[in-house]
Amino acid sequence: MLSIDDLRGLPKVALHDHLDGGLRPQTVIEHCAANGHELPTTDPEELRRWFFEAADSGTLVRYLETFDHTVAAMQTAEQIKRVAHEFVLDQALDGVVYAEARYAPEQHLGQGLTLGEVVEAVRDGLDSGMAEAEASGHAIVARQLVTSMRHGEPTLAIAELAVEYRDQGVAGFDIAGAEDGFPPSRFREAFEYLRRASVFYTIHAGEASGPESMWEAIQLCHANRIGHGVRIVEDITRDEQGRARLGRLASYVRDAQIPLEVAPSSNLQTGIADTIAEHPVGTLWKLGFNVTINCDNRLQSATTMSREFERLVTDLGWGIDDVERATLNAMNAAFLPHDERVALIQGIIKPSYTAFRAGWDS
Repeated sequence: MLSIDDLRGLPKVALHDHLDGGLRPQTVIEHCAANGHELPTTDPEELRRWFFEAADSGTLVRYLETFDHTVAAMQTAEQIKRVAHEFVLDQALDGVVYAEARYAPEQHLGQGLTLGEVVEAVRDGLDSGMAEAEASGHAIVARQLVTSMRHGEPTLAIAELAVEYRDQGVAGFDIAGAEDGFPPSRFREAFEYLRRASVFYTIHAGEASGPESMWEAIQLCHANRIGHGVRIVEDITRDEQGRARLGRLASYVRDAQIPLEVAPSSNLQTGIADTIAEHPVGTLWKLGFNVTINCDNRLQSATTMSREFERLVTDLGWGIDDVERATLNAMNAAFLPHDERVALIQGIIKPSYTAFRAGWDS
């Protein structure tokens, strides 16, 4: 069985990781003190536990409330740069070779930054983080996804940032936040604008809302990827012999191989399932859906990419072939130019898994 150390040593790809959901507790404490924002505790380990326990409530709404504190720690350019820099280093130390950091620029304007200055601060932090990681022998490619909060008034402002900064590390666009009552179609104008500009985008759907939210995201809004998407399992039934029967939407999602950004630990916290063994990822994986594995929010879920895979190894019996396939699914779905994806697959990912198998066999 693969151990956590084995998994840390294997290359991984993180597509669905919120920048404001992965801060180091010490960074939150220092930045909130500077910004006059009160925290539940100023002890780093106690704060780490508080984030996990507060997020471990079983509802998406309560889970999202924890971000009041992390967003409060990201209100100046230097604070945002530090968070982005540490995002890269933490991912690289976990063996991640490609990561996309998503966040909502509109949430970081409290001390006078413009939207563009927020994007530039993230850009600079990712760049410095990549340079330090490479110098320490942990090379990683990191990009950012700019996000609109779906409960806000739909505008083109954030989509326009994705176009303006597409050559400065912005790989795409997303909408995030509360799903219930805020369907993807509210942002249809933004998605149409992005398609005309040939910009990739992903849409949170099929987490708090069911398959209908995925139908909108895919058929009305033409998402390139789906954030979470695990409730597509509700469009799958079983016959008397236990054989899976896919509904029209589930068949389309599988047959089109639309990438699903699945975050097992996070989904347990928001009530998708009670255990990994009961999580829809097992069914979706066996049926051939294009599943990728992600953390969503490393701080709130007390997790890493290696830990996510470890849970699947332990509870679903995943082996090296499964981990490699999920990693390749993610790399192929990355919002990165094709030649750069191929270079990472052929130059790092496949050789590393081949070498691991050879070492294991010997």
